[in-house]
Amino acid sequence: MKKVIVLCFFSMLFLALHAEKQFTLKSPDGVLSTTIVIGEKLTYDICCNGNQVLMQSPISMILSDGTVWGEKPRLQKSKTASVDETVNSPFYRSKQLKNNYNALTLYFKKNWSIEFRAYNDAVAYRFISTQKSPFTIQNEEVNYCFPSDFVASVPYVKSGDDNSVESQFFNSFENTYTVANLSELNKNRLMFLPLVVDAGNGVKVCITESDLESYPGLYMQSSTEGNKLRGVHAPYPKTKEQGGHNMLQMVVKERETYIAKVDKSRSFPWRIAVVTTQDKNLAATNISYLLASPSRLDDTSWIKPGKVAWEWWNDWNIDGVDFTTGVNDDTYKAYIDFAAKNGIEYVILDEGWAVNLKADLMQVVKDIHLQELVDYAAKQHVGIILWAGYYAFDRDMENVCSHYAKMGVKGFKVDFMDRDDQEMVDFVYRAAETCAKYKLVLDLHGMYKPAGLNRTYPNILNFEGVHGLETMKWSSPEVDQIKYDAMIPFIRQVAGPMDYTQGAMINAVKANYYPCYSQPMSQGTRCHQLALYVTLDSPLNMLCDTPSNYNREPESKEFIAQIPTVWDETIFLDGKLGEYVITARRSGDIWYVSGITDWTARDIELDCSFLDDKSYTGDLFKDGVNAHRVGRDYKRESVQISKHTRLKIHLAPGGGFALKIQ
Repeated sequence: MKKVIVLCFFSMLFLALHAEKQFTLKSPDGVLSTTIVIGEKLTYDICCNGNQVLMQSPISMILSDGTVWGEKPRLQKSKTASVDETVNSPFYRSKQLKNNYNALTLYFKKNWSIEFRAYNDAVAYRFISTQKSPFTIQNEEVNYCFPSDFVASVPYVKSGDDNSVESQFFNSFENTYTVANLSELNKNRLMFLPLVVDAGNGVKVCITESDLESYPGLYMQSSTEGNKLRGVHAPYPKTKEQGGHNMLQMVVKERETYIAKVDKSRSFPWRIAVVTTQDKNLAATNISYLLASPSRLDDTSWIKPGKVAWEWWNDWNIDGVDFTTGVNDDTYKAYIDFAAKNGIEYVILDEGWAVNLKADLMQVVKDIHLQELVDYAAKQHVGIILWAGYYAFDRDMENVCSHYAKMGVKGFKVDFMDRDDQEMVDFVYRAAETCAKYKLVLDLHGMYKPAGLNRTYPNILNFEGVHGLETMKWSSPEVDQIKYDAMIPFIRQVAGPMDYTQGAMINAVKANYYPCYSQPMSQGTRCHQLALYVTLDSPLNMLCDTPSNYNREPESKEFIAQIPTVWDETIFLDGKLGEYVITARRSGDIWYVSGITDWTARDIELDCSFLDDKSYTGDLFKDGVNAHRVGRDYKRESVQISKHTRLKIHLAPGGGFALKIQ
């Protein structure tokens, strides 16, 4: 009897093993691979140079009718493909991007499939539905199961007074990074994307998503089941009420039992694991852009990136004038004059120009005459961008866009969405489409990660979703913005451009910084601020400080005013997550190179071998000898450079350098 039982056991084991199907997909260079296993569950892993950095992780899509894509899946067929092409990427970090990957698509019964792609720096997958009748999705199972208790760098959401999941779904997607082992992460706090896991031996894994359309954004949560991160989505809103910041938001009061409504055949967002063996390659990945849907705009000739003279951060402060500054015509004409004189393309009228608490963008405060300001700016070749609270913009979008486009306004800065459920994601796409119809650019604040949307709608020039310089108006000295600056090129910037709003002329070393709302300062040195204009992807880039402060610092002002905001080529020369990064960008025949460091002073040697075989002159801004004591201290010098140059530069604590080569 025992022999029969043993034989039956091994027979069942044999059948079970042979019932599983496995597919292995490798990157074009063979460094990365993923093995997809089709058994009781659908799982995949990731290996880098033969070492497993992600264990077999189950994935599935759970429909509200009880159907589960990925549970006991029945494979019908598979298809492979290889792609090696060049993608145009206007208004981004390089004019063109290489799109090279191997793909595997698995087709299953019940009208669904899943596509995997292996790039040289990433593995990604997405579910695809061919079902034509409407249905709802109860949940999507997303898991990242790591083989060890790795160290992670994660941004927790900032939420209300309680730790409920619902309160965490209402957030601005802004926070510094917590660095801890996977086992030490807070099990009750959601993390927004991107985030990075250090898999050891130089390998970093950045988790993010792309092509987020008509679907809720992905959060991660630490699991109690080993070294695992699991996905969480905000359910679809059921009831809402007007409220939030100055009555400009819609606050969700109750949610449905499903996360998304689907009315036709469609693909779902890409789940991405960027895997690199050098930190600089993590900063250099273009995966979010490459996996996004191509541009839906036939004509992009009217889209104009550039810099913005911005009044909100410096609290409308201009000194040495004979009028009271504030939200009034005289103040904005002064900003327009400043922009025109310095070749700055735009001026933003931030919050305050529309009547407060009305959520009505057709009601303008009495001290502002918009048509007069738009005309005044146009005569000097400066464009006007208007700030708009989300609900005020959404409730009257077509009329608002039509009215202000006819007036000559060039775009909107829409703020305080503070959600990424399916309804809010639908709003963002609708706003992009409507603005494009009227040839208006967009800058999205209070916003989740770009997720490739800058490719699909290139009139969206920038996105917040970053713990930017504005937070220095109120953050305590315990907030380490300098460490954060040295992390975002490797984490947040993986998802796309960001409106960080750099450019402070009042610069404080670590011991001297304090929050000041009306006359704010930066942490770190002047050259750190100059460097950020090159370090960060930002097609619509702010000059955050007051015209008066810039005019007192003409060298810094003129250098910033000349820096492009989009590039023909970008190279990340060196860097280490959370410590430093060196970036080179080319526009035409001119190169800009930047470096920033954390609070550790560094001596770097800039390898200029990326240059052509010509002689160049460099205009170098570097930390002054006393920059460790006085943050504004810098030295400007002219240097002769060739491709053989190894330029030695000292970075003060919290410091940086900026170099123009021509």
